[in-house]
Parts: sequence; C-alpha cells; structure tokens
Amino acid sequence: MGDVLKQLLRKTGLGAAFNNQLVFRAWDEVSGAGPCTLKRFFRDGILYVTLDSSVVRGMLEMQKASLRDRINERLRADELFTEEGPFTGFVKEIRLK
Repeated sequence: MGDVLKQLLRKTGLGAAFNNQLVFRAWDEVSGAGPCTLKRFFRDGILYVTLDSSVVRGMLEMQKASLRDRINERLRADELFTEEGPFTGFVKEIRLK
C-alpha cells in the first residue's frame, strides 16, 4: 500500500506538498516547540520557522544541528517521504526567526 501511495503522490505532483507536511510534523515532534511555532516554510532544504518566544528561539538556536539530524532521521523512517524532485528532500538548514 505504501508503494502505491508513493507512486500516486509522485505522479500527481503532490509529493512536495506532502513532504512539507511531514517536515512540519517532524519539527513539532522533535523540537517540542509546536505550540510556540507561528509559521513554518520549507524550500530548497531550508526550514524557516517563526516562533512567538525569544526564549524558546534562543534555546533552539543552540540545538539547530541536532534538531536537523533528528528531523532527517524521522523523515528517513517514514516510508511515504520521497527524496525525488526539485522541491523535496531532507532538511539541510534550519533558520529561526
């Protein structure tokens, strides 16, 4: 079933949008900052996150490399995540605002 859904996402062009949702969900789970997150945007391997707390932002700023690695681990474990295409892929960088 997973392979069929993966092919469907690829053929319909919805893979990138679905991947974005997987990245956002992984951010919420790994960072624990879901309730403080105002905006999320993912493009070209860069995850842009706007937070409502400068204290939380400061704490997460020091953990960006670890957060990136843990997010990518979650994405690798998700069988629906696809690496193909120009707008899909793993998180290369996290930028906090």
